[in-house]
Amino acid sequence: MKRRNFLRLVAAGTVAGGSRPGWGSAAPAVVGLSARPTHLDVELEELSLLSYGAAVASGRWTATGLTRAYLRRIEALDRQGPALRAVLEINPDALALARALDAERKAKGPRGPLHGVPVLVKDNLDTHDRMGTTAGSRALVGAKPTRDCSVVEQLRRAGAVLLGKTNLSEWANFRSAHSSSGWSGRGGQTRNPYVLDRNPSGSSSGSGVAVAANLCLVAVGTETDGSILSPAAFNGIVGLKPTVGLVSRAGIIPIAHSQDTAGPMARTVTDAAVLLGAMTGADPRDAATRQTARVAHRDYTKFLAAGSLQGARLGVARRFFGAHAEADGVIEQALTTLQRLGATLVDPADLPTGGGLEESEFQVMLYEFKADLNAYLAALGPGAPVRSLAEIIAFNERHRHEEMPYFQQETFLAAEAKGPLSEPAYREALAKNHRLSREEGIDALMTAKRLDAIVAPTTGPAHVTDLVYGDRDTGGSTTPAAVAGYPSITVPAGFVQGLPIGLSFFGRAYSEPRLLGLAYAFEQATRARRPPRFLPTAPPRA
Repeated sequence: MKRRNFLRLVAAGTVAGGSRPGWGSAAPAVVGLSARPTHLDVELEELSLLSYGAAVASGRWTATGLTRAYLRRIEALDRQGPALRAVLEINPDALALARALDAERKAKGPRGPLHGVPVLVKDNLDTHDRMGTTAGSRALVGAKPTRDCSVVEQLRRAGAVLLGKTNLSEWANFRSAHSSSGWSGRGGQTRNPYVLDRNPSGSSSGSGVAVAANLCLVAVGTETDGSILSPAAFNGIVGLKPTVGLVSRAGIIPIAHSQDTAGPMARTVTDAAVLLGAMTGADPRDAATRQTARVAHRDYTKFLAAGSLQGARLGVARRFFGAHAEADGVIEQALTTLQRLGATLVDPADLPTGGGLEESEFQVMLYEFKADLNAYLAALGPGAPVRSLAEIIAFNERHRHEEMPYFQQETFLAAEAKGPLSEPAYREALAKNHRLSREEGIDALMTAKRLDAIVAPTTGPAHVTDLVYGDRDTGGSTTPAAVAGYPSITVPAGFVQGLPIGLSFFGRAYSEPRLLGLAYAFEQATRARRPPRFLPTAPPRA
């Protein structure tokens, strides 16, 4: 969950961090990297699924070699060097998994494009292995999920190497209106690899930073509102929030079932498309996936074409401009590029309902968080340290020094005060959300203007991390698609003072094929992504 919504509701240097188990608590000095650690490290930079597959075919890479190389890079950049704090926990079985997959490839051939690929997943996805699943909270240390979440099951079937768990905004940023995105009680504060004193956004902070800094090939994040898209934009990568129900939510620590989804985070649209294909499909554990059999695809790369923008009608959501003038300038240049590539811009094309979703969205989240989290906790295996939201609140009070050194848990308290999902207040707020975001919102606009997609700046540039006041509002266009449960993708568009700016495409339910094609065409024409330089602070304007 991105903090922007909470900041609006509340309104109606050196980054400290905690320790992580097994790793020292002292954070090294924040310095820029003037040299790469090893020659092998150079080969890892900007590695794609396509180039990895070619390297394996030629004998230059193996899953074991790549996994070992990423582990060394994580040690150099995440634990030491700039101390990114993106990786919360390493899978102790990662190398064994990689060796087994190398042997399988030799004996039987690859399972697909993810065979032997090291993947990091956010620490709110259940894994039934020797790693924890804690949402970044010390309250869940020792909890043992009884099985993998459905997304992880599918990744394992695809042959991915589960490399580890990424740090995140604790409890997916749903504990306090004054939190710092990327901070968790277990992992401390994640840093933005482009400018180290800047925030990585959240809640999929570690996944975004790890992909941006080349600590893995691809990663999985989750979103309720902005938690994939915003950190992807802040960290200069591609992030895709799928339609709710396209990807199973079973075994993922929840915020709100009406908006929650996992999604891919990658350096290229192609890699995001490959990862999405491995994650989709019907799942008997999640009723929302029942209708996906007719709309889900196992290969989304077939929708990627450089000419996808030719003849496309794109609505420009001007309401989401204005947060930062230079960022707006980057997006204006992007709009010019879209036109040059053959798109027709319908400008402006703002949603008929305008804003008005923040209060009802927040109320729905409070109700659903209590109900959904309690159900998740009740289903944990024997010996779970907490079994309810009320017990987590009590745990945080008992461990204030570790869990609440910078911000409190007023959102938890507000959720705990809510009643059951049968209450009229919840049902009315949910109905309002869907009406304003769907039939009177995105669907109405796209029908009236005959649009293929809506475009807008994803966010403004990353703000300075501030553990006293918390996050600041940098603008953003994530809410309409999030509340509707519709898809959205962000792709790098340019930079402001060394900080990435993302362009979002969003549209109707299950329009992922079209959105991926549009984003791919823009990406191929602009090649706007650049690897991070780990600068200590933002450079002056040129």
